[in-house]
Amino acid sequence: MVLNTRQTTVAYRCPDCGAGVMSAVSLFNLSADMVKLKCTCGKSELKLIYNRDDTVRLTVPCLICSKPHTFTVKTGVFFSEALFVLPCPYSDVNICFTGEINRVKAELARTELELLDILEENGITDFSALHGDERDLGDPQVRDIVMYVINDLDAEGKIYCACHPDPALSGQSGIREEGADGQEAAGDGHDHSDSSTDSRYEAELTEEGIKVTCRCCGASRIIPADSMLSAHAFLNADSLHLE
Repeated sequence: MVLNTRQTTVAYRCPDCGAGVMSAVSLFNLSADMVKLKCTCGKSELKLIYNRDDTVRLTVPCLICSKPHTFTVKTGVFFSEALFVLPCPYSDVNICFTGEINRVKAELARTELELLDILEENGITDFSALHGDERDLGDPQVRDIVMYVINDLDAEGKIYCACHPDPALSGQSGIREEGADGQEAAGDGHDHSDSSTDSRYEAELTEEGIKVTCRCCGASRIIPADSMLSAHAFLNADSLHLE
């Protein structure tokens, strides 16, 4: 199915109240200025910017992580797909949806059921508690779980970077995920990796989570470790891609 190349429907789910936020977005809107999709609760917004290299930059609030994720998508993909989804890089949960309005609505409904299962498994009864102060930030048990998964992926050769590319992504589509805000918090200066010395990767604890870095090419990614929900999401990952 081919859509009108100048307009599509964009949606996300608010991390605070759990409501689906949806709006039509046109190339004309994007060319004129930044477009913001704001939740009616006033506590989250999705930002879209049209770049001169014919791409769209999206900053998307995440239900799983404490900070938004930034993606860059080719306009040919953004405006032409019947349904295009952007997942949280640390989980299997889709956090942004574009495409034909009915397809977007259906995917919002499907992911809502998926999220309710995750909340129930973690003893959470309200979306507003996902990133609330009552969560145990920096719980050592959460860090241990994340470190276990990192070491397991390392042992299986499923951590990928510029010098160890993922063979499954050799024919990649027009999307790339960027670090939230393009910044990484400074760590405490200590290596917290439990992996063996011959591993190409090292892990250290930072203010935002556990930072995994390739010793060879310097690619890195921060894994959120501030709550059991973050750890639960990362447990579902079958690979880790550093940038």
